[in-house]
Amino acid sequence: MTAAFGFSGSGTLRSDAFAIWRAGVDAVDSARLVREVVRADGRNVELCGHRIDLSGSGRICVVGGGKAGAGMARGLEEALGPELVSEKLSGWLNVPADCVASQRSIHLHAGRPAGVNEPTDAGVAGSERMLELVGGLTPDDLCVVLLSGGASALLPAPAAGISLADKQAVTRLLARAGADIRELNCVRKHLSRIKGGRLAQACRAETLVGLIISDIVGDPLDIIGSGPTVPDPSSDADALAVLRKYDPGLGQTPPAVIEHLERRSDAPPNRPAGPQVFNYVIGNNRVALEASAAEAQRRGYEVVGVDENVEGVAADVGRELARRCRELSGAARREPRPPGVNGYKQCILSGGEPVVRLTKTERPQKGGRNQELALAAVVECWSAGMAGICLLSGGTDGEDGPTDAAGAVADDAIIRDAKQRGLEPAAYLADHNSYAFFEQVGGLLKTGPTHTNVMDVRVGLVNGHWLMVDG
Repeated sequence: MTAAFGFSGSGTLRSDAFAIWRAGVDAVDSARLVREVVRADGRNVELCGHRIDLSGSGRICVVGGGKAGAGMARGLEEALGPELVSEKLSGWLNVPADCVASQRSIHLHAGRPAGVNEPTDAGVAGSERMLELVGGLTPDDLCVVLLSGGASALLPAPAAGISLADKQAVTRLLARAGADIRELNCVRKHLSRIKGGRLAQACRAETLVGLIISDIVGDPLDIIGSGPTVPDPSSDADALAVLRKYDPGLGQTPPAVIEHLERRSDAPPNRPAGPQVFNYVIGNNRVALEASAAEAQRRGYEVVGVDENVEGVAADVGRELARRCRELSGAARREPRPPGVNGYKQCILSGGEPVVRLTKTERPQKGGRNQELALAAVVECWSAGMAGICLLSGGTDGEDGPTDAAGAVADDAIIRDAKQRGLEPAAYLADHNSYAFFEQVGGLLKTGPTHTNVMDVRVGLVNGHWLMVDG
């Protein structure tokens, strides 16, 4: 994985920030995470300690999807070994188009274009194929579901009476209004034939094992990928309440969706019957943050804060992180300066997934939550500058909104360049047009697909100086 910035250089705060961020991403490499929890011994398979005997006629069927799907499929085939892969394994995963790669026995299907995180006809076709596969299994077979962030958009199977266009309209409505992922996925589950435990319900194997890479705060199994293998604790009335929250008069919600939810609003929560289901979270944001912290320390930084599960509004998070970095940079050290040492290096890390609440405008709007967060940091530090400070925010999946960037970096070079060009970052922030700003000043973080997804990792670095004399 490489990064494209406006400039690079060993020893700079910017290159350190990227290396610390990348260490977090590398720690949740999806192929490695799967290899670590899958063992094969002859015809015996062990997944997260769960042992299954496949010495008879039973086969392994793999279904699922997400941005980490290609890596997870590769890791599973490597862990099972060539004999089981050729004799026992088959499967189908929906992944973004730029993640499609050749596998021996697991078919990777382009469920949506790159950078377009919403349901498509291709995703519907792939989801229909998965429902057919699991419905054709026997009790002797093993069903393995590989699930990662992005699966909700990649696994669309609209409920009867709901069109794909209806689902697309609802997804866009809630996303633009700033609904969080729990709210969005609550609605998605109740408009689907595969989400909310319905994939498991359709499965005819006796055992289903889900291997899950979490992209949601707290790792809620019923929300990750909209919970295709987990009974849904929410109701249609809950989904309707979410829509009323963001569309009070329901004037923007497709009529078929309203009718569907109102008709079923008195129904009890979905409690699907089906196989024995064992779900395991094998990677999450904490794993990435711990690895980033270790890399920061290896590079000589004192890690003064690791904030997990950060939500809220992206611009607010960016301003607050910038303020914290400025406070660290401007504070005089109270203890004696170590002999021969003039400076100190500190690092703040945070993870999670804030949201962007878009406003209506006729002007261009392009960006993502990480770019918006970094732009808010630029605005916060615009007058005072960012000397000795660097802030990087990036999605661990390599995607940030409908763009080809994973995020962006904010530092003093960005501010100097923007001032020389006569740019007004506050105006770009007001329009939610962060990509255009960072594209001009070389601050976009571009990595391409990382084949994993555990929300975002933010790195704030401070290179300060002691103000006290020795002793």
